[in-house]
Amino acid sequence: MEKKINPIIVQNKIKKAGLKLFSVLDYQRILGINNYGSARSSISRYLKLGIIQKARKGLYFLADNPPSEFEIANKLYQPSYISFETALSFYGIIPETIFEITSATPKTTRNFTVNNLKFSYKKIKKDCFVGYQPKKIQNVIILMAEPEKAVADLLYFIALGKRSFSYERINLQQIKKQKLMNYAKGFNNKKLFELIKNLYD
Repeated sequence: MEKKINPIIVQNKIKKAGLKLFSVLDYQRILGINNYGSARSSISRYLKLGIIQKARKGLYFLADNPPSEFEIANKLYQPSYISFETALSFYGIIPETIFEITSATPKTTRNFTVNNLKFSYKKIKKDCFVGYQPKKIQNVIILMAEPEKAVADLLYFIALGKRSFSYERINLQQIKKQKLMNYAKGFNNKKLFELIKNLYD
């Protein structure tokens, strides 16, 4: 039977490893636990004590050292990059504060809730899973859509009738029109180009 580990040691070792989000295998390796089942049992014990919290099945973080919302978004469902209104708000292209973290993924559309915050993942074609870049935010590398790609992603979903948007909200000063058009071409959607035309009219 696996010996119980002092919770302070658990916290210190995970923090020292530099992992804000960790899997059962990460936990097993960091704590030097002999087998996977024992690692799961240990995590379950600390979940009940409130020392560890669950992001989703198989992915955890320390309650007193949580990851940023953007880091959770990138790791919760992979591959993905932050886009749509979340990225536009980050860049200051729309004025609103966003209360949902929305990302693009080539996988099936999914939604998760972590600490009462919704994380949504919108499926786009694999060929359109481009236009994102690594950004260092709070000393963590985050995959975020470029401004033009975030606009293209959003307008594409508006063209499909899956999202709504007010043109008055968007500040086009940071948007390079030709770059936006290039990203829009990948979606091959006539209504999307009409929306871009309306945006600039």
